[in-house]
Amino acid sequence: MNSRRSTLIFIVGSFAYLSAVLQRTSMGIAGVAATERFGGSAAILSSLAVVQLIVYAAAQIPVGVLIDRYGPRVLMITGTALMVTGQITLALAPDISVAVIGRILVGAGDATIFISMIRLISSWFSGRIVPLLSQWMGNIGQLGQVLSAVPLAWLLHTSGWEPAFLSAASVAVIALIVVIIFVRDRPRDITEHVRANSLGIALTQLRHSFRRPGTQLGFWSHYVTQSSGTVFSLLWGYPFMVFGLGYEPAFAAGMLTVLVGAGLVFGPILGLLTARHPLRRSNIVLGIVTVIGIAWAIVLLWPGVPPLWTIVVLLVVLGIGGPGSLIGFDFARTFNPQRSLGSANGVVNVGGFTASFVMMYLVGLLLDLQNGWRVAGGASSDLYTLDAFRVAFSVQYIIVGIGVGFLIHARRRTRRQLSRDEGIEVAPIWVALSRAWKRRN
Repeated sequence: MNSRRSTLIFIVGSFAYLSAVLQRTSMGIAGVAATERFGGSAAILSSLAVVQLIVYAAAQIPVGVLIDRYGPRVLMITGTALMVTGQITLALAPDISVAVIGRILVGAGDATIFISMIRLISSWFSGRIVPLLSQWMGNIGQLGQVLSAVPLAWLLHTSGWEPAFLSAASVAVIALIVVIIFVRDRPRDITEHVRANSLGIALTQLRHSFRRPGTQLGFWSHYVTQSSGTVFSLLWGYPFMVFGLGYEPAFAAGMLTVLVGAGLVFGPILGLLTARHPLRRSNIVLGIVTVIGIAWAIVLLWPGVPPLWTIVVLLVVLGIGGPGSLIGFDFARTFNPQRSLGSANGVVNVGGFTASFVMMYLVGLLLDLQNGWRVAGGASSDLYTLDAFRVAFSVQYIIVGIGVGFLIHARRRTRRQLSRDEGIEVAPIWVALSRAWKRRN
């Protein structure tokens, strides 16, 4: 473990995840083009992204069970092949129905990559480097969003729909080839049997993982930190900036890379904090959620068009939420045995994407409702007004607020289990800070 072969596995797997993020986020810069190609309302347009996330979220637990049974390599090969098929289908789709089928295939394939990589990192590395590598893998993967925001957006604008999405599919083809050649489930000298002998045993491990308070804490941590940035980057951020704020399309697409840059900067910092302060991981999560809520409040409550700096601050904060969501997988790793880690990671990964597709659909629905009321009142149709976006984006506070309540409940149960099983008492954060201050002085 922690060998040169481990590093090669990490690099190849991270490239596969980068490819998956490129396929996932390719619709984020294609919202306007999709409207022109397929027509339809905001709710219909949102269905292209929502159905992908529904499939992604629904597949997480089955994929986790399959990883425990068959290993991550088989799942990564299958998933990457599905993404190739899905992007080609989307590229050649003559209507919205076929396009939805393509996004379903992309979502199903994408669902296998991330939690397979989390399992590979735990199998090929050990020690305090594991949470750091998880953060770096997430950051490398997010470069796929840069590829969709800049070169893919440029190709879509200059060459059209089919060349753009066929080019995205070609990246997945390369990922498929290198995964087949290089990726293996675990080092040869590892003799411990880490696969379930049957699907029945794997399902039993899933049931045990789901019941653990630490797994539930990981689920809600992922739920509250990842969702807002996903909604913004995958679908509604680009129309918001182009139509609501009046930005040029190329500038708006480039602005989405700020999320990636923030993740690259703050991801390693969060990895270090997670490794050094494992008993304060939930406080880090709650701090990230609080900052995201404040940044959104500034943008939504600003009189008139918010200045550029407020949008940059919002994008930076949303970018922190991405690597912040990986803390949820660290909860799964520390509160579950290796043999059931695939199931536990699948449970955790459902969290953020469940919140994301609910938010994504509700934003589109609220935009349509407001436009319908506007037309019924005698005004002209104007789907993407700034005021309409203000109302639609406010639904995040309800969805995330529910998640924070469940997170706090899961944290109490996890801390009680730590106290009962290991004798570890976790004091409130203000007590810990007070003690640290006294020791320092």
